[in-house]
Formats: sequence, C-alpha cells, structure tokens
Amino acid sequence: MFIAMNRFKIVPGKENEFEKVWRERDTHLSGVNGFKEFHLVKGEKNNEFSLYASHSIWNSKEDFINWTKSEAFKLAHKNAGQHKNLYLGAPNFEGFEVVL
Repeated sequence: MFIAMNRFKIVPGKENEFEKVWRERDTHLSGVNGFKEFHLVKGEKNNEFSLYASHSIWNSKEDFINWTKSEAFKLAHKNAGQHKNLYLGAPNFEGFEVVL
C-alpha cells in the first residue's frame, strides 16, 4: 500500500471555510484504479496557522502516480487556485510506502 499526504497551513480564522471547500468538492476518486480511502485530518493550531492534511490510501505507489497523471486528477484540482486566501504557502506533499 501507499499513503499520500498533503500538509496544509491554513490562515487562522479560515478553518471553517477550508473544511467547507473540502467537504463540498468533487474529488473524482470514485472508481480510480487502486484508490482505497480518503480522509481530511486536522492537526495542531497555533497563532500562525492551523495544520491540516489530506490523507489518501492506495493499493500501490504506481496507482497513486497514475492518478496524478489522469484526467480525474485534473478535474479534481481545476479550481484549487480559487481559495489561495485560505492557505499560507503551497501544500507539502509526503508519500509513504506501507512496510507493516
């Protein structure tokens, strides 16, 4: 298995708006080969930002990479730039191959 995560630093006070964007967006993940599950998780909050991460689980790293090259990926991310006011910088990607 492969776990793909993007970490987001969100402007303080914009958490509800950020969560709404994710709650209402069409991920286009349904039916994508190798996709298993998705979660949006919330981390620590401080005076500078609130930490979130998108967390998706895939059958393999290859399945995830294929998704990033797909039309479904383009559709899922086509409006990502509309909400720049919510973010402090670009997301930070982390990918993990499951060992155990």
